[in-house]
Amino acid sequence: MATRHHARMAVVSLLYAFDLGNGNTSEHTSEILEEKKIRNKQKDFALDLYEGVMEHLESVDKAIVEHLKEWDFERLGTIERATLRLAGYEILFTELDDAVIINEAVEITKAFGTEQSPKFINGVLDAISKDKKA
Repeated sequence: MATRHHARMAVVSLLYAFDLGNGNTSEHTSEILEEKKIRNKQKDFALDLYEGVMEHLESVDKAIVEHLKEWDFERLGTIERATLRLAGYEILFTELDDAVIINEAVEITKAFGTEQSPKFINGVLDAISKDKKA
């Protein structure tokens, strides 16, 4: 049975594919989630996240760019950008606890990213969270 963690990992995969120029990703999200065995409530959760990120992509990217220290958004790794987009959306537009969101993003990055990625992701998301609360 899939968990919210699995659903988030699937959403990061979808955002990764989108970022690589696979424009028809949005047309096939349900099928892709089904292939990854993301079903029922977790599928609804994943679809809500993916659609939310896509709907608010410009705002989320703007928040990420504002909190990158000495980094160019375009130089980010595709996995890091996808993870930041998902977690940034959750921090800015959902009622979920920011600490849980950041922890999930760090765990996803440990699975998919480089050795330095978790610390970087944590720092950017923490800054977005603090800025939102201010």
